[in-house]
Amino acid sequence: MELAGAVAVVTGGAGGIGSALARRFAAEGAAAVVVADLDAAGADRVAQSFNGTGCRVDVTDADSVATLVSTVLDRYGHIDLFCSNAGITTGAGVDASTVDWQRTWEVNVLAHVHAARAVLPSMLDRGSGYLLQTCSAAGLLTAVGDAPYTVTKHAAVGFAEWLAITYGDRGIRVSALCPQGVRTPMLDSGLSAGHLGARVTAAAGRVLAPEEVADAVVEGLAAERFLILPHPEVGTFYARKAADPDRWLAGMRRFMAGTRDA
Repeated sequence: MELAGAVAVVTGGAGGIGSALARRFAAEGAAAVVVADLDAAGADRVAQSFNGTGCRVDVTDADSVATLVSTVLDRYGHIDLFCSNAGITTGAGVDASTVDWQRTWEVNVLAHVHAARAVLPSMLDRGSGYLLQTCSAAGLLTAVGDAPYTVTKHAAVGFAEWLAITYGDRGIRVSALCPQGVRTPMLDSGLSAGHLGARVTAAAGRVLAPEEVADAVVEGLAAERFLILPHPEVGTFYARKAADPDRWLAGMRRFMAGTRDA
């Protein structure tokens, strides 16, 4: 995909990976970048840094997402790239409350569904469009210490695969962004709270700056790769998991125990 001249929408764009993506898309020459977030003031601040457009969206509300898409289409005529980037963690296991399970499902999975439902009709009419979905390495591997995050990110990867299979022959491209540790408020807050999952993530490899993730995204979009892996080692781990699940699970248990006892 060529970003120059494109109209892009980024949800969860007020900070972290989302803000880095929005700024990088603008730097690549996008015709318009719409920064959307539940934090409308934060979205505006990011957008103003490159003369973009900021707006409020609740990604868990289908009507809110539909309104976002309709507003962008009315203003620019089309959407070339829609980045479903918002996400949350819990730091909890099976003991997570039903409310936390539901909220995580709504943000990490249904937000992608709402976005696809809203934006696909116009993309299919044009015969082109790109969906970038932030799924996390947890969607390919696991998030130690966070059951809702693991389950929902696996579901997000599954939905991205389904979209790619179902609409790939109709001009729709799909990428699943699966980074490991990234220096974002989400990881920092997990570390501050002492969540095991955040500690394991930080210990598992190099923690990237959001801008490094944006670099990998631009490269991945240009190559139209389904899996965009800012941490290349995630691909190696994924292959090992597929080749010998029992050995991989045993290794993860040892790694978790070592991190927990450190």
